[in-house]
Amino acid sequence: MLNPCVAHRGASGLAPENTMASFRKAMSFPFVQWIELDVQLSKDGVPVVIHDDSLKRTAGTAGRVSDYTAEELGRMDAGSWFDKSFAGEGIPTLEEVLDATIGRCRLNIELKTYGGRYPGLERKVVELLCRKRLQHDSVITSFDRDALRQVRELTQEVRTGLIIDALPWTLKEELKRMGASFLSIGYSRVSGTLLADMRQAGIDVMAWTVNDVPMMKRLARLNGSLMICTNYPDRFQSAVHACE
Repeated sequence: MLNPCVAHRGASGLAPENTMASFRKAMSFPFVQWIELDVQLSKDGVPVVIHDDSLKRTAGTAGRVSDYTAEELGRMDAGSWFDKSFAGEGIPTLEEVLDATIGRCRLNIELKTYGGRYPGLERKVVELLCRKRLQHDSVITSFDRDALRQVRELTQEVRTGLIIDALPWTLKEELKRMGASFLSIGYSRVSGTLLADMRQAGIDVMAWTVNDVPMMKRLARLNGSLMICTNYPDRFQSAVHACE
């Protein structure tokens, strides 16, 4: 079984999502090749790693990400909600994650643009990837097609990918128009036909978010190149061993 394993928000079923603890846990599994994470902009314009625009769920703090500086976000407790043993895990910057994963794991960076809420986010992420010389080792993804078009206007070097949970008949043509070579799609939409069609078009496919071992096995049997995104890399390992 060759399917690449993608740790969703890190090993987010085993540690608090989008924290350094979650990313370290993901990298403790040798077969994890990719980490998926979410990026927004802090008050002072720094790309930071967090899923919700509200801080309430994971940091227990009032307000939104854009209300605080990167330094203030880094001092928040984004770990205790998951388990007290993770108390003090802050909200990391994208640069911190890049430095921790370079040479070990590739990143799927989702832009949480929320319909243009973070003007300049695309440029900040592209510039950071280029400065770290990681423009060929990452993919920038988003539900927001305009954000992906902006990335493509900024650079031809960084791969882009559309996130979608649907199967419009124009999907392949739309990806081609956007210059996207990556498709992040809800796992229930994945079929052998889709994978063959995308492979013919030179588009890599990632199925999200697969936490059930039998479903992992079923998807893996469709095609060994299908990337499987999960909160539980340990369950992925069980699926791998069962198929060997």
